Amino acid sequence: MKPDAICGANAVAALFTRRPGDVLRLFYLAELRPLVGAWCALLAETRRPYRMVEAAELEKVAGTPHHGGVVAVAKPLLPAMLDLAAPPRAKLLLVLDGIGNPHNLGAIARSAAFFGLSVLLIGEGPGHAMPSAAALRTAEGGLEWLTLYRTRDLAGAMVALERYYCTVAATLGAEAEPLATLPRDRPLALVLGNEERGVSPSVLAACRRQVCISGSGRVQSLNVAQSAAVLLHALAGGT
Repeated sequence: MKPDAICGANAVAALFTRRPGDVLRLFYLAELRPLVGAWCALLAETRRPYRMVEAAELEKVAGTPHHGGVVAVAKPLLPAMLDLAAPPRAKLLLVLDGIGNPHNLGAIARSAAFFGLSVLLIGEGPGHAMPSAAALRTAEGGLEWLTLYRTRDLAGAMVALERYYCTVAATLGAEAEPLATLPRDRPLALVLGNEERGVSPSVLAACRRQVCISGSGRVQSLNVAQSAAVLLHALAGGT
């Protein structure tokens, strides 16, 4: 697989903290020399290249002008395949169903890491974004702090996870209950759906409960990344 270009001080710092062995090369602007010194020293010890470059070259390496002055080229961050015989255990498991925009994936991961979640499960297949340079940049390091899993059968996975979790889909449906009434006597597996269509019918049918965010009614809903932040703030206490 093609390496990722990870941009920005926060994302690169998380990369060096969580998986320094995956860093292949480092490029940076002169004004960031004080920041990158320790990273360069680590790369020098293991004979991996690093280089101070001009802005035009850094933009080429990054593939975007939004590079934040530093770019690490690293091995791809690939979620592990979910093993239903030994699923991840957490107080709150976040599940993404058909989140296709990598920027939304990154923003959701940023919120998840901010609120202390440790696990993220992603549906795999067409229309499902996986970690990428764009997602990693938007996540500001958040994807590095999550243990990532993927599954090709998300509906089946939700059924299997019922043994350990109360499975909950965030929806706009008539059956959705307010957050305040959601029981918290078991760990939760919270599903966020596609940006336009919501949670897919098969995954929705596999979930035990539905939950909604109450609003003014002036607009129909929040963006999925905004919804994630609201829901995680409400549900992630003590996670």
